Amino acid sequence: MPITEFLENNARTYPDEVALVEIAPQMFEKAKVTWKEYALIQPNPEESGRQELTWKEFDKKANRFANLLLSRGVKKGDKVAILLMNCLEWLPIYFGALRAGALAVPLNYRYTAAEIKYCVELAEADVLIFGPEFIGRVEEICDRLTGVSQMFYAGKNCPTFAESYDKLVTYCSSKKPEIELCDADNAAIYFSSGTTGFPKAILHDHASLVHSCKVEQNHHGQTKDDTFLLIPPLYHTGAKMHWFGSLISASKAVLLKGIKPEWIIKAVSEEKCTIVWLLVPWAQDILDAIDRGEIEMNRYELSQWRLMHIGAQPVPPSLIKRWKEKFPNHEYDTNYGLSESIGPGCVHLGVENVHKVGAIGKAGYGWEVKICDTDGNVVPKGDVGELAVYGPGVMKCYYNDEKATNEVLRDGWLFTGDMAMEDEDGFIFLVDRKKDVIISGGENLYPVQIEDFLRKNDKIKDVAVIGLPDARLGEIAAAIIEIKEGMTATEDEINEFCKDMPKYKRPRKVIFADVPRNPTGKIEKPKLREIYCPESLVATQIKG
Repeated sequence: MPITEFLENNARTYPDEVALVEIAPQMFEKAKVTWKEYALIQPNPEESGRQELTWKEFDKKANRFANLLLSRGVKKGDKVAILLMNCLEWLPIYFGALRAGALAVPLNYRYTAAEIKYCVELAEADVLIFGPEFIGRVEEICDRLTGVSQMFYAGKNCPTFAESYDKLVTYCSSKKPEIELCDADNAAIYFSSGTTGFPKAILHDHASLVHSCKVEQNHHGQTKDDTFLLIPPLYHTGAKMHWFGSLISASKAVLLKGIKPEWIIKAVSEEKCTIVWLLVPWAQDILDAIDRGEIEMNRYELSQWRLMHIGAQPVPPSLIKRWKEKFPNHEYDTNYGLSESIGPGCVHLGVENVHKVGAIGKAGYGWEVKICDTDGNVVPKGDVGELAVYGPGVMKCYYNDEKATNEVLRDGWLFTGDMAMEDEDGFIFLVDRKKDVIISGGENLYPVQIEDFLRKNDKIKDVAVIGLPDARLGEIAAAIIEIKEGMTATEDEINEFCKDMPKYKRPRKVIFADVPRNPTGKIEKPKLREIYCPESLVATQIKG
């Protein structure tokens, strides 16, 4: 069945129950009352800082957007690019695209204008819908977007180069459109990248999305009584596929627009959240705030909070030890996944295996895993090889990229590019990445992009970017810079130069040294890691 049937069933069975809550906590900073009380006294719901959406309203909004798309000639198989910050409209727009038979194409909100153009054209998107945060970036490329015939704007003060989504959908029917969908129909395109930093378009069908719903509920046991606190961006497969557990169980989810520790704890308390997915830095920030006395635990109602799980980067065992000291009744879990495997869950630790923190776990629900040598043969336990996964959530292909598809898909198995080992108990540990992608605070950083930017500096002869372990972010980007003969440069000077780069991509450490290259001209990054990172964070986890 298509994933849209879950939404339809929820709207029919629980029409008046809350599906989504959006909270903008910065609006409550000086309020002396609860978020709900503050929202009730505000005359304009959109300015109250807290809004709700029932399953019936969610379903109707999805249908209205679907009918808008169909009225504009969008056909089954067309693509709708979504460029929005987390908001109440995000998921109805996503499901509206699917209801119309189109493919949803979520875009990273950190993309530059050039990256937006590249991804929209790579996916061959026919429609782009964007929010107020992206007006400048979209305006920069709007007259050069190949293939995009329509642009909708979700928000106030619609720019002249787009049409108002909010106004148009009010005139559209809220009835389900008569578009037949099946498991094998294409449903979504997500984006990933290799070490070059050029995104690949990852194609998934409805069966793949449905399987991710089943995986999440199987792993974390969501019921109608759960409330999921959703903090990461919805363009990311991790956030959305964990929310799919709420979709399949018809339970409430809270979209929190902020990551301050006190906001997270207050949201858990006031919204009675039972499940929270965190990144490593956020969990560390919460613990540090508690230790500093900035969060007084006895002021909050946290007894209903049953599960904290982490993903997107290696998890230090010391962090979970600290967490269990502060929250001894919490279950803990971690999942491993890729956008190519429809996000988290193809490998899963399990709440019963907290003693194995540091491992990513075993094969998830409905998945198979193996660790292979370069010829595809399974290696003995304890040996390092490439992790491969097999299951209903494997992508169909890299869209319009047969060569890249064939490099990672072999007989239905997805070769992840991650190097791993299996211990004597069958638990899998990541050892290194075949690719040079740096995962910092849950975000992928691509060394070549940073290197290419730095090479624009006239004083730089050569540069290599590697990841160094960081207790809070998992990894940070470090730039090894070789200065041209006869010139000098300081770390402050390099940092100032990098201000023209998105903040999250800037190197956090600058090292002035020679950049070694092999006889073919390739940078010898393994040698650099031996010098500046002799023992990786993951290796430490495996030993400890």
